[in-house]
Amino acid sequence: MGFYGTLKLIFYKMKRKLDHGPDGRPFPSGKKHCKGNGYLSPSSLVQGTPTTFGDLRLANGHPAQRRRITSAPPPSGLQDWLLTFQMWSGPERLLALDELIDKCETSQVKHMIEVIEPQFQRDFISLLPKELALYVLAFLAPRDLLQAAQTCRYWRILAEDNLLWREKCREEGISECMSACRSQPGPAVTTWKSTYIRQHRIDTKWRTGDTGEPMVLKGHDDHVITCLQFAGDLIVSGSDDNTLKVWSAITGECLQTLNGHNGGVWCSQMTGTTVISGSTDRTLRVWDAESGKCIHTLYGHMSTVRCMHLHDNRVVSGSRDTTLRVWDVVTGRCEHVLTGHVAAVRCVQYNGRRVVSGGYDDMVKVWDPETEVCLHTLQGHTNRVYSLQFDGMFVVSGSLDTSIRVWDAETGACIHTLTGHQSLTSGMELRDNILVSGNADSTVRVWDIRTGQCLHTLQGMNKHLSAVTCLQFCRGMILSSSDDGTVKLWDLRTGAWIRDVVALQSQGSGGVIWRIRAFDTRLVCAAGSRNGTEETKLLVLDFDLDDEKEAD
Repeated sequence: MGFYGTLKLIFYKMKRKLDHGPDGRPFPSGKKHCKGNGYLSPSSLVQGTPTTFGDLRLANGHPAQRRRITSAPPPSGLQDWLLTFQMWSGPERLLALDELIDKCETSQVKHMIEVIEPQFQRDFISLLPKELALYVLAFLAPRDLLQAAQTCRYWRILAEDNLLWREKCREEGISECMSACRSQPGPAVTTWKSTYIRQHRIDTKWRTGDTGEPMVLKGHDDHVITCLQFAGDLIVSGSDDNTLKVWSAITGECLQTLNGHNGGVWCSQMTGTTVISGSTDRTLRVWDAESGKCIHTLYGHMSTVRCMHLHDNRVVSGSRDTTLRVWDVVTGRCEHVLTGHVAAVRCVQYNGRRVVSGGYDDMVKVWDPETEVCLHTLQGHTNRVYSLQFDGMFVVSGSLDTSIRVWDAETGACIHTLTGHQSLTSGMELRDNILVSGNADSTVRVWDIRTGQCLHTLQGMNKHLSAVTCLQFCRGMILSSSDDGTVKLWDLRTGAWIRDVVALQSQGSGGVIWRIRAFDTRLVCAAGSRNGTEETKLLVLDFDLDDEKEAD
């Protein structure tokens, strides 16, 4: 048995006596000594290197001569006893130590443990090459990495490695390195660690509601806000008062009022500072949101422009005149007219290659806008089609007939009919294979469009109490608004209710959330009522404010 084997046996004997008592029976209570995360068992050490305990101390970077007890003079005959001990063989030394331990008092055994145990605790991370050390630390959760950084200076250097935190961000789906907080003075810190911490803080505020009171933007008098757009720090609201308003999401100031339509604004789209609006006056208008100027007025429709969808510099509009038109928003020119519906066009999607439209004729149509040819007429619904989603491969349509249908965009075949809702599906969101639908029956459902399975029905004691008006994916969660005056946050994976993000004072007595738009760090809600119980307004919640700014 080598040196480490002997030391291991001595250590085991001492620990056993300290933990179990002199008769070998366990103590009735009390905790055993913790070995700690850095503990290495003696059997795992390399054989044949240090041969004495002093050699082991040197190998661990400690002086060979340790601090001795000086409270009493050495007993007589100590050197002769030690010389005799050194003359014995290994087995004889073990036998002598075994007997010695049994004769020791608990305080003496504890002293021996305090001397020996630290030599088995190796900072193995510091002994590894940096690449291997980072590989090991990569298995830690972010919270554990933050704790590891408190161990020592070298661990802190490793635990704050930028590439290590980039991997942690990638695991959480964070692909863009952002500054620590936009409201902090001085130069922005753009490490991946600060990005992760910032995103974690934002996510926590979304889930807990620690944002303070929302900013209230009042406008449009008592009219209905029919459409809402949000880009950068600009918010654009459209109303049946014939105007659109441009707001600062930071200050809440109304920057511009876009006047020009002669009828209510029913739909809008926005890219950068360019806004496109459609109205009951049968026109579309292209606006510069910063200057408030109307760049183009697009004439051609013979009735209300009810829906539109923008892709790059092209917008496709659908009208109650049964047609769709493809416009170039830069030149203001109508490039194509798509005819084939026999009733009003209610919803449209455009991905730059194909146009998909749904109408009050119960039909869904897939178009090639360049040739103006209808490639497929998707028949199956028995009532008006109110909502569409299109990802280039699948078309999903929601109808007043209570069903949702999933179609193959290339063949026109109906793949699934999703049943379960009891009324009109007024809004849907599609991401990958996950579809979320909001219905006038007050429920939100989560579907897998590849299998046709309903994964969750978002209801229960915290469900909406009236028709769902709008919904949106947000940070692995679902936001839904309703005629009941609330905005609710749901867990997409489990379907569990998280909290009510907004609850109007007039909820249940006429207060309505008409529209919502969410960005990573902000939520904008268009609220009002149909009976005068709630004034028309926008509510802006910011989830990226630091604590000092919130306190102000």
